[in-house]
Amino acid sequence: MDTLFDINIGELYMSDVWSKFKKEIREAFVDVATLIEMLLQDRTVPRNIKRKAQKALDNLKVGDDSPAVLASNALSLIGDLSTDPNCPFHARTIIYRLISLLETIKD
Repeated sequence: MDTLFDINIGELYMSDVWSKFKKEIREAFVDVATLIEMLLQDRTVPRNIKRKAQKALDNLKVGDDSPAVLASNALSLIGDLSTDPNCPFHARTIIYRLISLLETIKD
């Protein structure tokens, strides 16, 4: 199993944009997509947080930029979510994990 939580979801979140990246970067993007999807499916997460998380996921899946640029764009959107006072503690933990994963992505 190559992804977070030992779940083989590779094709579910794999974007055509990611196919040209190295395997480690593709796996990191799949892990990020999995965590964002967890936030989106959580009923206790406020809508404003879900909107920004969805926008970050959409930005990761489209674009012809380098992996570092895609990760940086997503990081700028997701970084703001951790300071939102309405963010539940368990969602904040997921957001910190997302930030950690996105910071490891380099060209």
